[in-house]
Amino acid sequence: MGFGVLQLMDFIARRAFLGAGLQPHTISLPAATSSDTGGVSGGASGQRDIHIHYWAPPGEPRLPPLLLIHGFGPMATWQWRRQVGPLSRHFHVVVPDLLCFGASSWCVSPGGPAPSESAQAAALAALLDALPGLAAGARVAVAGTSYGGFVAYALARAAGAGRVGPVVISNSDLLKTADDDRALLQRAGPGFARTADLLMPLDARRARRLMEVSFYRRQAITLLPDFVIGQAVQVVIVSVQRFCSNFSRIKGRRRLNC
Repeated sequence: MGFGVLQLMDFIARRAFLGAGLQPHTISLPAATSSDTGGVSGGASGQRDIHIHYWAPPGEPRLPPLLLIHGFGPMATWQWRRQVGPLSRHFHVVVPDLLCFGASSWCVSPGGPAPSESAQAAALAALLDALPGLAAGARVAVAGTSYGGFVAYALARAAGAGRVGPVVISNSDLLKTADDDRALLQRAGPGFARTADLLMPLDARRARRLMEVSFYRRQAITLLPDFVIGQAVQVVIVSVQRFCSNFSRIKGRRRLNC
């Protein structure tokens, strides 16, 4: 792979994590998969391993644990690179790659269902149970953004207040309706028939429009050349294709319109 802008961004993001005292880890967990729900549960027949890649400080936690859950598309290091430094001074920060993103894997065969928010939450709960040095049943604070907010919500509901809390959900419209989708498409302008066309852009033009709609500070967007945005789109497309091998099925799933 040649050196480019995205490789530089990845280098900077990883340096931010390493500078905050976090190190990369991978843990393998047994999981029983369900073709109907995409669910994850341990200790049942049909087990296969899932591999969860995460960043965390080495050794036993000396600070309160905090789980950061990234959004759909970007790698965890890209999503949280600006936050891990300040947060690591007050928390034992754990930053996983969700199933099928980054270096984490999903054990369903090609053509099978993508992991649901409940499956993602179950995998994160299993990760918390397996974290070195974390007391069994210890309460963990959680923050999730965009798609990660949906996963954080599913984790909080499944685990309960005794295990997870407080919970911060950012940029995740949990109560989104069809009217909200129509209003978003109006803001986006012509060329977007569905919210998925905007939220999962396949070219630089649509990705630029997504940033214009989403970002508060838009000045930097005008300085980004199309080839840089196009490279970023390709990274996201690879994640999407890993998330569900039948790419056309994703765009029709409302639960991913986050």
